[in-house]
Amino acid sequence: MSSPSSAPVAELPDLPAPAATAATGAENDIQIDLPGRPAVRARIYGRRERGASVPLVLHFHGGTFVCGDLDNGRSVGRLLAAAGALVVSLDYPLAPQAPFPEPIEVGFAALEWLHKQRVKLGGKASRLFLAGEEAGGNLAAAVALMARDRAHPPLAGQILLSPMLDPCAGTASLRQATGDAIQCKWSAGWQEYLKRPRDAIHPYAVPGGSLRLAQIAPTLVLVGRDDPMRDEALGFARRLGDAGIPVTSHMLPSAANWPEALYSPEGSGCAACEAVVRGHFRDFLDAAMRPAA
Repeated sequence: MSSPSSAPVAELPDLPAPAATAATGAENDIQIDLPGRPAVRARIYGRRERGASVPLVLHFHGGTFVCGDLDNGRSVGRLLAAAGALVVSLDYPLAPQAPFPEPIEVGFAALEWLHKQRVKLGGKASRLFLAGEEAGGNLAAAVALMARDRAHPPLAGQILLSPMLDPCAGTASLRQATGDAIQCKWSAGWQEYLKRPRDAIHPYAVPGGSLRLAQIAPTLVLVGRDDPMRDEALGFARRLGDAGIPVTSHMLPSAANWPEALYSPEGSGCAACEAVVRGHFRDFLDAAMRPAA
């Protein structure tokens, strides 16, 4: 998809007057007009103090590619905002009605839109990030690859929580999580998302299988101890490090019921775990926003 020289701009809500930077309680629903495709809904989390600059994050919720909405992105959106970011959580199209590559094309168009709005939303020194959990982590990783390949827009980092990266992983963590179950919802989601056999070898569809990982944005990877996506996510982090990408990865023993807890509209139910995750978010975002020496 070629990048247009200019894109329609959605009607943005006026951000509230000076308040705590990226205040958790500040939430607004908007509609983003994208060139050549239907408008997409999004939700803004956080707000910034007047004159300040904050990290600007495009976020993708989880849901195995086939379900989920803005409410399912609430938990992670609020955690990112509480860590100091201004978050735009995207209601991207779902499979099977919109299989690969439609969700990532919408995601990339939204990223270009966000880049045009970065000063208004994030401030003059704001920088762009991607974030996503589970299937949303796949989309974030894919859009990061697209931004690298198209040399625009510049990204300061990506945050991947329990990302679905490879339909053929067959890792020990996935086998332990599914046990003897006949139906695996993650496998079923992959089948709906990848409609053509050749999609399974496309690096944008399967970032975990990408053979070229150099020059991707710095990455934070978070997984739970009993997380089905644990092994493939940590393996991806190791490969990024081998490719020379600054990467930070953590396995959180207190993270229970991941990835489902990440996209529960009621929150994870674990205040202690959320505090740890918020701390990792803040450390990663602050480091990326710090001026280079």
